[in-house]
Amino acid sequence: MAKQRDKGFPERDAIVAFIRASTGKIGTREIAREFGLKNADRVELKRILRELADQGAIEKRGRKIAEPAALPATLMADISGRDADGELIATPTAWDEVESGEPPKIRIHIPRRPQPGTAAGVGDRAMLRIEKLDDAEGAVYRARIIKVVDHAKSRVLGIFRALPDGGGRLIPVDKKQVGRELNIARADTGGAEDGDLVSVDLIRSRGFGLASGKVKERLGSLASEKAVSLIAIHSHEIPQAFSPAALRDAEAAKPATLAGREDWRELPLVTIDPPDAKDHDDAVHAELDPDPNNKGGYIVHVAIADVAFYVRPGSALDRDALTRGNSVYFPDRVVPMLPERISNDLCSLVPGEPRGALAVRMVIGADGRKRSHSFHRILMRSAAKLNYAQAQAAIDGRPDDTTGSLLDPILKPLYDAYATVKKARDEREPLDLDIPERKILLKPDGTVDRVIVPERLDAHKLIEEFMILANVAAAEMLEKKALPLIYRVHDEPTLEKVHNLQEFLKTLDLPFAKSGALRPSLFNYVLAQVKGHDAEVLVNEVVLRSQSQAEYAAENYGHFGLNLRRYAHFTSPIRRYADLVVHRALIRGLGLGEGALPDTETVETLSEVAAQISVTERRAMKAERETADRLIAHFLADRIGSTFQGRISGVTRSGLFVKLSDTGADGLIPIRTLGTEYFNYDETRHALVGTRSGAMHRLGDVVDVRLVEAAPVAGALRFELLSEGTVAPHGRSRRPGAGDSMRAKAKTHPGRSPRKGKDKGKSGKSKKGKPFKG
Repeated sequence: MAKQRDKGFPERDAIVAFIRASTGKIGTREIAREFGLKNADRVELKRILRELADQGAIEKRGRKIAEPAALPATLMADISGRDADGELIATPTAWDEVESGEPPKIRIHIPRRPQPGTAAGVGDRAMLRIEKLDDAEGAVYRARIIKVVDHAKSRVLGIFRALPDGGGRLIPVDKKQVGRELNIARADTGGAEDGDLVSVDLIRSRGFGLASGKVKERLGSLASEKAVSLIAIHSHEIPQAFSPAALRDAEAAKPATLAGREDWRELPLVTIDPPDAKDHDDAVHAELDPDPNNKGGYIVHVAIADVAFYVRPGSALDRDALTRGNSVYFPDRVVPMLPERISNDLCSLVPGEPRGALAVRMVIGADGRKRSHSFHRILMRSAAKLNYAQAQAAIDGRPDDTTGSLLDPILKPLYDAYATVKKARDEREPLDLDIPERKILLKPDGTVDRVIVPERLDAHKLIEEFMILANVAAAEMLEKKALPLIYRVHDEPTLEKVHNLQEFLKTLDLPFAKSGALRPSLFNYVLAQVKGHDAEVLVNEVVLRSQSQAEYAAENYGHFGLNLRRYAHFTSPIRRYADLVVHRALIRGLGLGEGALPDTETVETLSEVAAQISVTERRAMKAERETADRLIAHFLADRIGSTFQGRISGVTRSGLFVKLSDTGADGLIPIRTLGTEYFNYDETRHALVGTRSGAMHRLGDVVDVRLVEAAPVAGALRFELLSEGTVAPHGRSRRPGAGDSMRAKAKTHPGRSPRKGKDKGKSGKSKKGKPFKG
């Protein structure tokens, strides 16, 4: 080491300073160039960078190196207040405090003459351009406002409940406001009727009694539970109505013709989707490769609806689609990204009808690896519309009238090609979590019929793997053409999260010895150790929570969960704006005709788009989850006092979150109801532990609970714990030990504990038995 430094090898502080001062992409190549290092020095440089990462001085994101916890150059943020100098302070909109701790402070620089659309105040949401501060002084970042996305709100959303003597009460839809009703005077009802979803302006808030409000807008009736998704739509301000200009453009659109396209109408492509799918935007076909140099290999075709042909950059359709960012799926309805004339008609790959598509032809070797690919703008005609169960039944020997004639020429080659591709997938070892995903089935009146866990079929995996291949091909092609694009990225877990996972696994006698680069296979090894054991659900949950969240970005740092160096979303442009951008970039890069990405689109402008659609994606996920919670709360509202079995799905300082086994419903057991003793929150064990008895309630434990309260409007449930706790040997509650698998039973007692807190649980989901899907 000293010998190399005598020859001019840089000090560690100099390396860190260079990384912090750099604004572009930084890797070992850039660092070596900066300090004049030779190829022989690369091994030593990489070793030092690994040590710096382990110490937390820098952070590695795939091949990219950055400051730890660095924010992207462009992001969406909420303006939360002002500092002592009166400057605005903001925090990232998508920041998860449970996952990432305290959010960084962003100080906003306001120029003397702000540009139109950039004037902001406390409570506003804005798109920011971020710059790291060298001298933080209470703030870590400085930013300028690109544009104000949304202004502060002073309204409350809720359900109006009429009173016999006139006027009424507002039942808030926010879980945080359960029990905080507003009084609505007779003169302030605005014509609202019982069961209406309304927006209310707060008139005054008193120290005692109910605060008062005035109905500002009637948003729809919830007299029927069929409209329960309206609550999430309005509370998250998800646009429902398309602009008149967008609707005119959609109605005026004409079907695609053969002009400027290759004729693929004789190729028997088929769509395989859920049985209730209304739009079909991807079709597949596979055949043995006749090339004698690729014996045992396949040619796989993936055709995707040509949305870019109809939705041109800067058009009314484009503006509406960007505002939505993505389609939102509720149990009772879909809020689409595009009008039905486009999504369910012109761009839906229905059988027997000529449809425009952007297709990729991929040559797969016998080892399952993609050898080559090419993109084509085509006119196709789907040979059949199948659902997953239907395709699987045919392969399993139960063909029906539709699949009987398709089995040998179409379905068997598809499954054989998938079996070949799976070899490379298994060798790649993406993150393989096993967390079931539930689906709510409704009755005709919109109420819950039952909750099921759909079976995970090879048909699902086949389509998923072919879509991943197509997405990788799109990213590779655009990188080859040196064109800007929106990547789908997923960062590796932070050092802190890996450390916390290691400490947790020690309590189960499970080793997690990280040496060298962090890989999904390390997590898969842990998951394999607990397969079929009592701790399987617990470990899957904790591993999931250790992962970062996938997002969109104009700069690539890889996809950790899928274990891919480059990845983009290409296969669903009907429902995701990111895919539409990728289609436009391919059209531009390959000279495929109309609808190309404009030359004005750069990495900087696409960074803004990526930040915006990452927020709309998380908005959709939250709205979908809240709607499911409300439907289940309605379903269980008449079962107060009933007992249920479930698992502890979250542990916080305020109590335990329990997910019921039969419905997947989530509810809270407040910490004050656990017993007569104090309970400490043990972050390492993911448990609440009694200070006197050592009784422990831990993430993943199977428990019996009684339903105490249901608030259907907010989707909130409150439980009482009936099960006994467990105790670590010798009553140890703080220090992790190896004896936890030999835990003994201990009884807890109903009562109150003065222990209170304001922590919030976090849960995530991934489809059962499938690799991490970003």
